Amino acid sequence: MSRHRVVLFSATLAFYTAIVWAVVVSSWLVRLDWQVMFFRPYQQWPQIHAFLDYYVVLGQRGPTAVMVAAWLGWRSWRQHTLRPLLSLGAALLLLNVTVGAAKYGMGRLGPHYATVIGSNEMWRGGDIFPSGHTANAVVTWGILAYLASTPRARRWLSALSAVTSLGVGLTTVYLGTHWLSDVLLGWAAGLLILLALPWCEPLIARAETGILALRDRRRGRHAVPAPAPAPVASPTPVLTPPRPAVGEEAPVREPVAVGRTSRPPAYLAPGPHTARAERTPVTPAGSRRPPHSDRVSRGTPSARPLAGG
Repeated sequence: MSRHRVVLFSATLAFYTAIVWAVVVSSWLVRLDWQVMFFRPYQQWPQIHAFLDYYVVLGQRGPTAVMVAAWLGWRSWRQHTLRPLLSLGAALLLLNVTVGAAKYGMGRLGPHYATVIGSNEMWRGGDIFPSGHTANAVVTWGILAYLASTPRARRWLSALSAVTSLGVGLTTVYLGTHWLSDVLLGWAAGLLILLALPWCEPLIARAETGILALRDRRRGRHAVPAPAPAPVASPTPVLTPPRPAVGEEAPVREPVAVGRTSRPPAYLAPGPHTARAERTPVTPAGSRRPPHSDRVSRGTPSARPLAGG
């Protein structure tokens, strides 16, 4: 928290207190609120009514939070840090707590629900003081300038967020949903939150460290362990016989007896086997060859008389 920022925070807080006091005592600021309300800007310039109905969305909490969170989420992914998103979350949390407490604590009614002309309409169950649209526009668009990485980008984004929040606040006055003093207090409330963010930086850093540590533990719990590398077998040393000395004879190696005898293949039946040509085809009923008395088996000398001579 620099000295310059502390001075700005103190001045903004004094301005915030002065606006609340001026409305509570029904000073000239309350009379100005009623004059602007009776002027009815939405009737003076009806041609811009349709455009401002859409422009005021830049101050609504839901749409602006989604747009800014999408941009900061992309920055968090690119920079591998959760600080942009955590800073936005801290700013929105402060916004909801402080502005919400002020709204319901002071209970001011809006211009459309005012009951007594010239009164401050305080503590009557309303919820428009300070302006939530204005404070939200200051915070959500100002957080981009707060997280800018270069001084030039910070200056341009600061000017853009100031113009956007100023336009949103005046749009609510044009539409008749807020008093002018509501808008002034909304600007001060949003600026106080941006100026107080450096005090939240240590908490943001601790939250980021805790979230990243939790992520690493969950990843380690669900990770599949890598298989252990197979042990490399050491090569078997080859023993070589010592060389004989000069003049000595080399030892004669004895033949190693084969421990197993050769066996026939398992699919051959034991015993002597005859050639295929010498086998007699056999059927279940006996031999298929017809009996011939004149057929002589091979190897037997023929009993036929030799022709000739």
